[in-house]
Amino acid sequence: MLKPEIQKQVDAGEMLPLMEAFYTIQGEGYHKGTASYFIRVGGCDVGCHWCDVKESWNAKTHPPTSIQAIADQAAKFSNTIVVTGGEPLMWDMNPLTHLLKQKKLKIHIETSGAYPLSGHWDWICLSPKKRMLPTPEVYTKANELKVIVYNKDDFKFAEEQAAKVSKDCILYLQPEWSVREKVTPFIVEYVMNHPKWKISLQTHKYLNIP
Repeated sequence: MLKPEIQKQVDAGEMLPLMEAFYTIQGEGYHKGTASYFIRVGGCDVGCHWCDVKESWNAKTHPPTSIQAIADQAAKFSNTIVVTGGEPLMWDMNPLTHLLKQKKLKIHIETSGAYPLSGHWDWICLSPKKRMLPTPEVYTKANELKVIVYNKDDFKFAEEQAAKVSKDCILYLQPEWSVREKVTPFIVEYVMNHPKWKISLQTHKYLNIP
């Protein structure tokens, strides 16, 4: 149970349940290969069974951290900041992104879109999940749609999601890591037959980096 004054700051987005923050190479999607500082915020109730950061789900296990401290540390490493989770939009992202913008940093978010969009972003990577679909607003704002493919049924879901984003949104299909050898050939075939899609791979895992 958080102290009332701490809870008030968390509710206002002035403190966030920070799971981890680290400097690495973006491994996925449009900005793969880019040196980036990741801010991983705890808390998620979307509940993907194949999630590889389930330890992020329970926000209570991650200490509320001042966004000023988070932003100051981020600015030491990179001009490209990626806010991820968990599900970062469970929290008010306006205060954090305001601080990062003051530091003239490029700010990206990776989100399921299941919660209302907050914050000011240079790039929005929308990775929708069947259990909790994105809000209407985030579909229109997404720069990149990344659908995780676990089995062939996910291609139908991917097309349903692609129909909701803007015409300028870049479309990616990404194999779920634990079944990558099985589903990657299906994705290759699908993209060759439907070239509006591109393939995203988790290249950071092949490189053995965070």
